[in-house]
Amino acid sequence: MREEVHPGLTLHQSSVCKKASQRKNTLKNVCSVISTRPLGSFTNSAGDLLRQNMDILRKLVCQKNTIFQNVWTKHSKSSISYAKGRIYFDNFRCCFNSIPTKPQQIYEMPRCSKLEKIEDALLCEGPVGESLPQKSDYTPSLIAVTGHNWLLRLSAHTGETLEKVYLGSYRKFRYFAWDLPQETLVLKSIQRKATTMQQETGSHGAVLFYLAVFSVYPFALLGIMEINKDIFGSNVTDAMISHGMLIVMHSVGLVRIYSFEKIAEQYMQQKLIIGHSCSWKGETGTVGQYPFGIPCNITFTESPPFLFEVSCQDNAFQVGGFPWHYIITPNKKKDKGCFHVRSLDDHSLAKNGILDMKCCSLEPDWIHFHPDASERIIHVGPNQINVLRLKELQNDSHSHQVVEDFVILASRERQVNNLVTKTASGRLVKKRFSLLDDDPEQETFKIVTYEDELDLLTVVAVTQTEAEGKAHVDLHCNETGKILKKIPLLESWDVTFSHAVFFDRDTLVHIEERPNRHFSCYVYKMQRNFAE
Repeated sequence: MREEVHPGLTLHQSSVCKKASQRKNTLKNVCSVISTRPLGSFTNSAGDLLRQNMDILRKLVCQKNTIFQNVWTKHSKSSISYAKGRIYFDNFRCCFNSIPTKPQQIYEMPRCSKLEKIEDALLCEGPVGESLPQKSDYTPSLIAVTGHNWLLRLSAHTGETLEKVYLGSYRKFRYFAWDLPQETLVLKSIQRKATTMQQETGSHGAVLFYLAVFSVYPFALLGIMEINKDIFGSNVTDAMISHGMLIVMHSVGLVRIYSFEKIAEQYMQQKLIIGHSCSWKGETGTVGQYPFGIPCNITFTESPPFLFEVSCQDNAFQVGGFPWHYIITPNKKKDKGCFHVRSLDDHSLAKNGILDMKCCSLEPDWIHFHPDASERIIHVGPNQINVLRLKELQNDSHSHQVVEDFVILASRERQVNNLVTKTASGRLVKKRFSLLDDDPEQETFKIVTYEDELDLLTVVAVTQTEAEGKAHVDLHCNETGKILKKIPLLESWDVTFSHAVFFDRDTLVHIEERPNRHFSCYVYKMQRNFAE
């Protein structure tokens, strides 16, 4: 029998839609889908309503008669941050909602002293299907750290303080990062300068910085640990915690990985619970209250055993793929500019695992594992984006190869770059330099991100035209690399400034940082141009 296909959908998309919804009777068109959404009539199809909505929105975003118009611009003397439909100004004191047709202010907290200002923050959303101790835990919140070492949990809707925890005075905490997104976060203190460490004596003199680990829902302390040069080595430069692993970097290009869980089990002096009374080194107080704070309860008595170590350039080390692989640049001069994909199990190099784009440019190419959990790799150069896949070798389940999924090329005119040219009089002139791959007069890739809900790759390409730079944002299919939409940015793009671009459903946010702390935020919204 001839298979019926939705109008406006490909045969593949139609079959996927049927399989996901598990319904015998297919909907006839997009209008039918929209009309049935309020009814919620999708039986035996968890998440199908959201998938239908996102499929409709993706089609609308990528249609030819859809345009993106600059609807809002705001300038600031302090840094601007964006997270999931919220734009933060003035050290997170003022919040705007970017979801409406034009951004609207959600709240503005009272002005405060310099010490009370928020240094860094993360937006947290409540989990689904779990019982939480407090009603406020079910609403989104902003986890923030202030200049005077208070950890705050603020309502993302009102800015109201839901919870306050005093961290202590032994070190200034400043930076947030996720260990496991929306599950466990890490708060890092500022690093102690070498001159200060040399002047100090005692057990704390060799402490480079502290890492505090918290679970988010419910909010609880997992432990605070010190990165001590006496324990990890005098050449330790930095450390972070990601996916349950403590990753320690050394100045000699060495990276060592430890299990944070095993460290906590072996070296935790005392389990601390926020809000409970505690006796610590002769002092008694309430954990998280001023002035007692939270003591550093993970203290090393010896160097812990590491799980894994590798030598690489610039401490650039990434883990991903399935089974686990890692990407490094070997710590040798001859390997500068190329990346190796190796197995985390036995360090073996994957077949075709040496990735060298051989680009001649001022800015180096960069590489990372794809954030869509497809186990793919994104390798970005000035004029080329390679999306690669780790594939198991036939008849050998323990070995893998790197294969090309698709390639995105910059739109450039083909030029013959002759090193010998003729003047008008016929004299031969030899050029001293050839054109760089990131020559400003040619289209060059600057930013590559991923929109997970619409399954689109967002690529920012810039071209310098005379006195100003022009940029456009290209939306590519995440599965095939095919370009689906090109969105020109109206504002000039100076490649010497710092830029961040976020594409979120039907909204495009461009944040620019210029010299002397001049920040700008440009918001573009999807609009339908029916005149065409």
